[in-house]
Amino acid sequence: MKIIWFRVRAALGARGSDRGMSTSEYAMGTIAACAFAAVLYKVVTSEVVATALQSTIGKALDVPF
Repeated sequence: MKIIWFRVRAALGARGSDRGMSTSEYAMGTIAACAFAAVLYKVVTSEVVATALQSTIGKALDVPF
């Protein structure tokens, strides 16, 4: 068991320390998140989605008790 643990530690230590994203990775992640938010905003504010939401809410409020 001791030999296996030594090999695992050696293998993990050999590849170096990778403890987070670099600045370019943060930038790419931020750009991707902004692009996704813009697409989602366009979809949610579209006329088709607004009509569907109004229809769904209207049906839910008109349910007899």
